[in-house]
Amino acid sequence: MALPPLRTAVLPDPQPLRKVLGPGVIAAGVGLASGEFVIWPYISANVGLVFLWAAVVGVIAQYFLNMEIERYTLATGETALTGFSRLWRHWGLVFALMAVLANIWPGWATSSATVLTYAAGGGDVTVIAVVELLVIGVALTFSPVIYRTVEATQFVKVGAVVVFLVVALFLAVTGDAYRGLGEAVTHIGQVPAGLGAALVLGAMAFAGAGGGQNLVQSNWIRDKNMGMGARIPRLVSPVTGEDQAAPATGYTFEPDEANLARWRAWWRVANIEQLVSFVAITVFTIFLMSMLAYSTVFGAETASDVTFLRTEGEALNRRLSWFGTFFWAIGAFSLFAASMGICDYVARMVADNVKTVYLPGSARWTESRVYSLVVWFIVLFGIAMLTIGFDQPITLLVISASVGGIMMFLYSALLARLNRKMLPEAVRIRGYRLVVVLVAFAFFGYFSVLTLIDQFGRLF
Repeated sequence: MALPPLRTAVLPDPQPLRKVLGPGVIAAGVGLASGEFVIWPYISANVGLVFLWAAVVGVIAQYFLNMEIERYTLATGETALTGFSRLWRHWGLVFALMAVLANIWPGWATSSATVLTYAAGGGDVTVIAVVELLVIGVALTFSPVIYRTVEATQFVKVGAVVVFLVVALFLAVTGDAYRGLGEAVTHIGQVPAGLGAALVLGAMAFAGAGGGQNLVQSNWIRDKNMGMGARIPRLVSPVTGEDQAAPATGYTFEPDEANLARWRAWWRVANIEQLVSFVAITVFTIFLMSMLAYSTVFGAETASDVTFLRTEGEALNRRLSWFGTFFWAIGAFSLFAASMGICDYVARMVADNVKTVYLPGSARWTESRVYSLVVWFIVLFGIAMLTIGFDQPITLLVISASVGGIMMFLYSALLARLNRKMLPEAVRIRGYRLVVVLVAFAFFGYFSVLTLIDQFGRLF
């Protein structure tokens, strides 16, 4: 059954930046763990700062992708996944399942638990990770308005990390690290030997958000009441919130002068929100975390897996008795908050698609109930993986990031198609933004093919 046509409505009045700031912070906050705290410092600890140029490229590419995802939702109130399902009914399900495949592994919870044992001086990683997953399941099930819980968690996390990095800037980053930044400039376009296609793709995809996390910008700006998203019900707890059974199909607006003036104001504030939160926070944290890793553990023999974080903290403790423990505590909370954000966004993607496309008439299966079901599936699957011993953080994160890169290759082309075909002429993607999205499609496609060839080669 085809989705119902978009209904016509007036575009809501635009809001100032202070009222819409949040979705970009969430995107930066969720990403500020897998990429910023683990993968990029891991690369810098092993090969130096020569590859940091790629982080800037990755963040800029994601900024443009995020804005095209937001363009569709600002104009219609629908998520990008629902828009993809208007091009072909099952596109949304394809991406939702890929998001599950990329993020069902408990790599973030395991990393958080591992780093917490460094701060506490010991502990059972598996038990701690299981407890963290259960806490996430309960928090996301019983929050009356789930977006507010996720947003508040990420704001606290980002604030704590920024405070830590400002202190680290004066106490721990060495002159060699600043000089090493010059190598990142002189090596633009070069990939250090030994990284591997999967790690390169993962690092570029997780320079900021990555994979399905970019797509869920739709859901977050909708719950922030941005643009036509203000006309769509928020995702709430089926237990403590006021649940609604209506599917989240959207609207269009007449391209008259009043609506287009509102559109221009919404588009301007949405772009600024992404630049001052997602781009600024992400670039700052990637560079500072990488410089910190370079200053403390570059060349160390222990920097072959996530244990490089232990060596890094020990080096910081030698410089200032408490600073390494503070580093581990911040890291453990950052990775825990990332695990919560990832569980939230995967469940949002699945619930939005399943309810809107496949169960629009069901009064029993509301979006909130599907969301909670997916949350607990992720939690219990993660616990099962930990129980059987599949708990290597770097391996799990590279798997997640590689699948995320392949997702970005696919949806880059679909975004260009969606925002050329489904929106009013005056608000469609065009010019340099269209070029950037198509270049991102080619880039992620190239590294996705290399990754698949590499992984199949290891199988045979």
